[in-house]
Amino acid sequence: MADIKIQALDSNDLAILAALSQDAIVRVGDIALLPKERRFALVANRFDWLAASKPKDKKNWMRRVCGLRFEAVTRAQLTGFDPTVADAVLVLLSIEFTPSEAPAGWITLHFAAGAAIRLEVEYIEAELKDFGAVWSTKYRPDHTQSEAVKTSPDSAK
Repeated sequence: MADIKIQALDSNDLAILAALSQDAIVRVGDIALLPKERRFALVANRFDWLAASKPKDKKNWMRRVCGLRFEAVTRAQLTGFDPTVADAVLVLLSIEFTPSEAPAGWITLHFAAGAAIRLEVEYIEAELKDFGAVWSTKYRPDHTQSEAVKTSPDSAK
């Protein structure tokens, strides 16, 4: 599977970006708000859902290093985790857009265990880009459990 580079310029695009980044493992120390650039960015190890289209075929279960960035960010709020604990790990579950005065709104990154980052944006402009390492994994994220998604040993990579 080739590396992904996808931009989101509206809520439909953002939904695709969210699906591709679902279950990404993010180290808190790899999250950055860059106020002068009006940018929010993070580096993650995303599960490659496209490569894993056959759930029983473990040879296609892979994680990829990726970057996720959001432009036109005017403010960020966080809840459910301590931003000073750089080695803490978050698991990205979803990304949603809540409009305010068009084209502005809020982009919320929802993580396991109730953690979240809420970005106030002037408009939607985001990018997901794979780069760097790709490796196979024995662990496929499982959303059939009633409890929060558990972090696999892949989070150490």
